[in-house]
Amino acid sequence: MMENAETAHTGHLDHLVALANEAIDDALTKRGGSVFTRREGRPRPVSDELAGALTDPDQMVVVGTYAGYPVGYAVAALEVLHDGSSLGRVRDIYVTPEARQVGVGEVMMDHVVSWCVEHHCVGLDALALPGDRHTKNFFETFGLKARALIVHRSLP
Repeated sequence: MMENAETAHTGHLDHLVALANEAIDDALTKRGGSVFTRREGRPRPVSDELAGALTDPDQMVVVGTYAGYPVGYAVAALEVLHDGSSLGRVRDIYVTPEARQVGVGEVMMDHVVSWCVEHHCVGLDALALPGDRHTKNFFETFGLKARALIVHRSLP
């Protein structure tokens, strides 16, 4: 198997930062990406936040590799709900365009789902930007379905 995913460590930080910056640039090209990157996305510079995520027990960072080279990353977080239960959230998931369609995203997502199950999450949320059918379809293969829609109007 050429694709792999593993829990990231501080030795991966430079690759994670490069991939996160690429993910932000990619999101900015999509409908809704401008507000998404300012609200739900990681603020730049991303290095401090990602370094913190690597040591936070309520977050898991995954690095996805192809032929041993990092080509993707994912970050999952636990969110405690009002009733005390936990919800898993996919904060980030990104694979470089040239490494898509080879299974890296799938093995990273398997890692995320397993982590959420181990932490007794009641569910798993992830965001897909409007019109990004590839991402929506990807999440649907893991059983994620829309549970809410956010509507927005840009103002001058």
